[in-house]
Amino acid sequence: MDTDNGTRWLTAEEQRAWRIHLDVNRLLMYQLERDLQPFGLTMNDYEILVNLSESDEHRMRMSDLASSTLQSKSRLSHQITRMEKAGLVRRESCESDKRGLFAVLTEEGWDTMRSVAPHHVASVRRHFIDRMSPEDLAHLHETLLPVAEKLRTERGRF
Repeated sequence: MDTDNGTRWLTAEEQRAWRIHLDVNRLLMYQLERDLQPFGLTMNDYEILVNLSESDEHRMRMSDLASSTLQSKSRLSHQITRMEKAGLVRRESCESDKRGLFAVLTEEGWDTMRSVAPHHVASVRRHFIDRMSPEDLAHLHETLLPVAEKLRTERGRF
């Protein structure tokens, strides 16, 4: 429905799709977070461990890590401080840029990642992947890919 001020309100079907997306996102993240609790990790911790474990030499510039995890630099700094205290990561100076810092996965962080990853993958499979057919998953990917690409492009403008 269009109004005088140009707002294009959601149709009933659009509203249903939007709300189920929000519900699934919240409920899935809640469940995945719960499944990480026995390991003393949050989803943010796990996302940082994944990023570091998949990067060259298990290290990333703090600014790049903040960007890839969609966190402010100050929020990431607090997160890394907490993870340093747990022995999962350490900070290292950047030789080429004295102001730059790297977040580096420690041996304990790497061991934690290797032991937690199978449990996390099983949780993702149990609560999401195994609830859909391969065709549904392919369709979901095809449907969401243009949305993700557009949002990534817009994010680059900020």
